Amino acid sequence: MTIEAAIDIKTADFKPEDLLKEESDATVKQYDIVELNIKIEDPQFLIGERGQTLNETQRILKMILNKKTGKIFHLNLDINDYKKKKNEYLKDLARSLADEVALSKEPKTLSPMSSYERRIIHAELSNRPDIKTESEGEEPYRKVVIKPK
Repeated sequence: MTIEAAIDIKTADFKPEDLLKEESDATVKQYDIVELNIKIEDPQFLIGERGQTLNETQRILKMILNKKTGKIFHLNLDINDYKKKKNEYLKDLARSLADEVALSKEPKTLSPMSSYERRIIHAELSNRPDIKTESEGEEPYRKVVIKPK
């Protein structure tokens, strides 16, 4: 499959061409995070439903790169800023629902989401003195509940 894309790789002192060298020639140092941002015209088939294809592609790519380079790092793959936009959406949703809970004193339950998405909600509302958040249920149906204090 051929995809025309613009790729942006970010990490300190990291040269993308180092990933293309043979294992014996690889001089890639260990990094905490490698950000790989891809821009394409039709991103939906690479993102998938609710970002599932994107997450699985990231997981597989990370395993391949870790094995090829012999180094361990965190890979953050994003396509057309999907994750960035999703994070902002989740933060806005969390603040909005927290305001509703604070006013109505009634808990709000969000739809099931991944642990990464739940962590965004919990982190965004962690400093609010008037509400608390809890995760309830079993995977893959685990969800965040926002409750008044």
